[in-house]
Amino acid sequence: MEDHKSPVAAAMGNKKRARNCCFVCLAVLVLLGLLLLTLGLTVFKTKKPVTTVDAVTLDDLDVSFDIARLQVHLNVTVKADLSIQNPNRVSFKYDTTSALLQYKGKAIGEAPLPAAKIGSRQTHPMNISLTVMADRLLSDSTLYSDVMAGALHLTTYVKLSGVVHLLFKIHVKTSSTCDLFIDVLDRRLLNQTCHYKTKL
Repeated sequence: MEDHKSPVAAAMGNKKRARNCCFVCLAVLVLLGLLLLTLGLTVFKTKKPVTTVDAVTLDDLDVSFDIARLQVHLNVTVKADLSIQNPNRVSFKYDTTSALLQYKGKAIGEAPLPAAKIGSRQTHPMNISLTVMADRLLSDSTLYSDVMAGALHLTTYVKLSGVVHLLFKIHVKTSSTCDLFIDVLDRRLLNQTCHYKTKL
């Protein structure tokens, strides 16, 4: 004798199977989410790319005085060797930007830096040359007194803005600032102090 289930019992059985299937799917999604979270906090945790200034040199340093106008004509090219380290397991891509040479916060030299991509756990070398735009200093009265005192303080500034692609885009900004202290009479770099900053 065949056992025929009533329509009500069959419907309840279908609902139970559907409910169990939903629970299984939900459990799989939760486990997958926990796995991705664990990977994101450990293996694929976003680390800060670091820009480091390895060396700074001065080229073609020349200073001449206009006593009558109390002006100084300054020519110098600052060359800097940088290293950009990407410690992440994915690439870091940064946008086109510029390196700046500054005197008392005013940009007196500029060099374009094209956009690039740094691979996983790679270090990207970069060489920049910043030449003083002499016309930007002619109206600066403090330059004359600084040069007459025999010391000149210039600053290089490089800021990179880009993204690291993990489970989603993470915006990164890394910058380096170097204070250069120049002996005008001996035409040499006395000292340099660099500061680095990275923000996620």
